[in-house]
Amino acid sequence: MEYRQLGRTGLEVSRLCFGSLTLSPLQAGLPVREAARVMRHAFDCGVNFIDTAELYQNYDQIRSAVQGLGDSVLIATKSYAHRRDQMEKSLIRALRSLKRDYIDVFLLHEQESVHTLRGHRAALEYLVEAREKGLVRAIGISTHHVAGVEAATADPDIQVIHPIINRLGIGIRDGDTGAMLRAIRIAAQNGKGVYGMKVLGGGHLLEDSETALRFAIGIRDLASVAVGMQTTLEVEYNVRLFSGQVVPDGLRQIVRRRPRRLLVEHWCLACGECVRRCSAGALYIKDDGRAAARQELCNLCGYCASVCPEFAIKVI
Repeated sequence: MEYRQLGRTGLEVSRLCFGSLTLSPLQAGLPVREAARVMRHAFDCGVNFIDTAELYQNYDQIRSAVQGLGDSVLIATKSYAHRRDQMEKSLIRALRSLKRDYIDVFLLHEQESVHTLRGHRAALEYLVEAREKGLVRAIGISTHHVAGVEAATADPDIQVIHPIINRLGIGIRDGDTGAMLRAIRIAAQNGKGVYGMKVLGGGHLLEDSETALRFAIGIRDLASVAVGMQTTLEVEYNVRLFSGQVVPDGLRQIVRRRPRRLLVEHWCLACGECVRRCSAGALYIKDDGRAAARQELCNLCGYCASVCPEFAIKVI
């Protein structure tokens, strides 16, 4: 496994980052023991970096996976908090839930532009103080916007940027793949640690996952690439690709998956909470009184499921 410096943070991360959303209650909802087993296999294969978020509700899965490993596994998490007191609660929750003395990377979740960053300035300033106290090692943002990368690049307090990037530009809100690649390059040149997300387009690129993954691996400005994995065989497949090893045809066939989709169950009450939560504009209320997704717009993030009062939404 190749390891790279995450910008100027002093953190050395594996080129393959374990994207834990797919294990979480928002997607596969694996039991804690099974989720931990998959993650531990990745750690045994050389992966030392895992990405999560407060929204994913899977700190228990990660705590179980990293138990007894000390600080050998780096954890990045995120919060939507925009006030100081909110961010303080988010950080305390992460520290206690993960049973850690510090969080390696703490990100402001889904920042859009310099205007969004201004609105979250109080939360960011709290993280700066937490970093000075040793409670956080590095701080940054995640973003689906080229403008978000540009804003973070210009902000001296931000060390890490976690942008969406894939070969077809799926999910990039304000530009295309080329524009995002240019923004990522400038960020890396300015010393920011950049690690990519949704390189499989939220599942839309699964039919040709190897091409999509090789595209991401080829982006030299990415210190790491977060990839969701749900089984040990998927771990084997991705580790081989990221390590430059040959992928046996048998393994390739086993892990080949059909594209996923968002399912809205028949008991949906059409309350509209999912529609308001969806930042991609993919969800709407049909005439028959049930929510539905425009699959071509859906990123399959599962974030809408976190606000559904009836648990009627899931990624399958």
